[in-house]
Amino acid sequence: MSTLGGDLYTLYDWAKELAPDGKSLQRMAMLLSQKNQFLDVLPFVQGNLPTGHQATVQTGLPTPTWRMLNSGVPNTTDSTAQVNFQCGMLSDRSQVDRKIAKLNRNEKQYRYRRMEAHMEGMTQEMAQTSIYGTASSSAEFVGLASYYNDSSAENGEQILLAGGSGSDTTSIYLVGLSDTTIYGIFPSNSQAGLMHEDLGLQDAFDENGNRYRAYMDNYEWDAGLVVEDWRYGARIANIEVSDLVALTSTQALTASTSIIKLMTKLIDRIYSLDSCKPYFLVNRTVASNLRIAALDSSNTVVTVQEATNQFGKRYEQLRFHGIPLLINDCITNAETAIS
Repeated sequence: MSTLGGDLYTLYDWAKELAPDGKSLQRMAMLLSQKNQFLDVLPFVQGNLPTGHQATVQTGLPTPTWRMLNSGVPNTTDSTAQVNFQCGMLSDRSQVDRKIAKLNRNEKQYRYRRMEAHMEGMTQEMAQTSIYGTASSSAEFVGLASYYNDSSAENGEQILLAGGSGSDTTSIYLVGLSDTTIYGIFPSNSQAGLMHEDLGLQDAFDENGNRYRAYMDNYEWDAGLVVEDWRYGARIANIEVSDLVALTSTQALTASTSIIKLMTKLIDRIYSLDSCKPYFLVNRTVASNLRIAALDSSNTVVTVQEATNQFGKRYEQLRFHGIPLLINDCITNAETAIS
């Protein structure tokens, strides 16, 4: 098991157990750790549908009765609903003219470098969708921002507004991960993580339909995000980026202090911290200002602690009230403020 993921399966865990042929380039889920920490710790389960996962959620409780002597009590029951969560099929193809590969003397190394670029593109797109995926796209799955985008909705109490406006704001997310709250999925009877298929040397065609020999590769990643219990996710939206990058340290510290107060409130929006693994998701702009706040001798809620990632590498990790802060470059500073 990975260190960050604890006792829950992450993509890295699935990658270690699959690909029995032992070909190291077949699975590259380990590249995720370089780009998106949310995907590193997100627990993944196999969906119960070929295209996703169906979850049963409780929509109503039984209604008890105050009983009098010699009076009966009616039977009651709870009510439930089934919700389907969709997986998206992220795909990419590449081809390299064999002559070009040969010019680089080491064909395998050249192809591997090209493969790394495709892997990074796939990873960044998956990270982007995990935050900003929308239901308006029939191909991609729904991301966190779409689940927490309306303060007047049923789950509106999970959204705190920081007062920013326009299209230069950012957000902080708090997620309580487990296989019954918020988790990732991949379709039933399929493999987890980013898949690479070496198609070998084949005929390619130029714009005139003429053939030439080229190395071809196929990349696939089928995944989705399940928010089975929305009480285990929360968001601070409308954070004004210009306040965070203020020219004077005093202004920046004031903005950081405001965020710290909102983050404190956000913790109480999570239904039960004992039933999940909580993580704050932030971008580098927010992380940098919180790191500055951690240097303030009067501040004790933001700390920098030594930690170990899933590959055993030591690093300094920001924590807020003991909850890890994970940097996600896909959370932009150009969000449009919500209401």
